[in-house]
Amino acid sequence: QVQLVESGGGLVQAGESLRVSCVASGSIFSMKMMGWYRQVAGKQRELVAIIEDDGSTNYADSVQGRFTISRGSAKNTVYLQMDSLKSEDTAVYYCYSQHEAWVGNSLASHDYWGQGTQVTVSS
Repeated sequence: QVQLVESGGGLVQAGESLRVSCVASGSIFSMKMMGWYRQVAGKQRELVAIIEDDGSTNYADSVQGRFTISRGSAKNTVYLQMDSLKSEDTAVYYCYSQHEAWVGNSLASHDYWGQGTQVTVSS
């Protein structure tokens, strides 16, 4: 089992910056990637940014150039630096991690989610 705990959400004005953090604990040795998704009430959860085990990153088009995902040195912490925030960035941000482990001869993948942290950007 893996536990993900987010922190750092809050209320900011448009154009300001905010950083959210996520710490993973538990069986993290099999972690393949960590990242952030966000969800607005009534809409589907969407990818914000992902960082893979080799350090490669992927961003949603809507945040490219404004958000930066990074990891701590121990690789069990992921950060999302959000700059030039817009009102449309308002959402609950969820930390995500993907893990792989061999089960017999098959490689099984497991996803874990944090409880979410609210980010509100006022215009």
